[in-house]
Amino acid sequence: MPPTPKNLVLLGVFGAAHGLKGEVRLKSYTKEPLAIADYGPLATKSGRVIRLAGLRPLKDDLLIARVEGVNDRNGAEALVNLQLFAEREALGTPEDEDEFFHADLVGLLARREDGTVIGTVTALFDFGAGDIVEVTPAGTGAKPWLLPFTRQIVPQVDVKAGHILVVLPEEIDTESEDPTGKTDER
Repeated sequence: MPPTPKNLVLLGVFGAAHGLKGEVRLKSYTKEPLAIADYGPLATKSGRVIRLAGLRPLKDDLLIARVEGVNDRNGAEALVNLQLFAEREALGTPEDEDEFFHADLVGLLARREDGTVIGTVTALFDFGAGDIVEVTPAGTGAKPWLLPFTRQIVPQVDVKAGHILVVLPEEIDTESEDPTGKTDER
């Protein structure tokens, strides 16, 4: 998957077609799922403009969407797995001091408590058990570290200053190419 441009934020992704009249499932990543419609026309990575003509809840963060210009099942099936983005500026600022947009964190420097730069935030993930921050260590060819995005590991985030504070777990040997500190025993 190509990297997301810095000024775009992923708000949702289309799932399976729903019925015969062009409706499609939509997984919304917005705090309130129906709020995805509040960001105006959405865009795909390729620049295609998507206008939502209607939304209704299905369950949890899943919605049923009608898209302008899509009137049959074939059109809805053409949308499957299409990611929807909004301009970062359209999102405003997070409501709480401890909330961050993933797009604002990617690219920040990762520093130790003594100020030493240990790498750069290259991605954030949520595999279901909590957010994970990917930090690519400074230096060439180093494998990225996947760290829990918790207060214990990342006690400070300063988007304006352009860095996060990272307390590396003991398991990570910063001198090793392998972020777990383990050796290959083949």
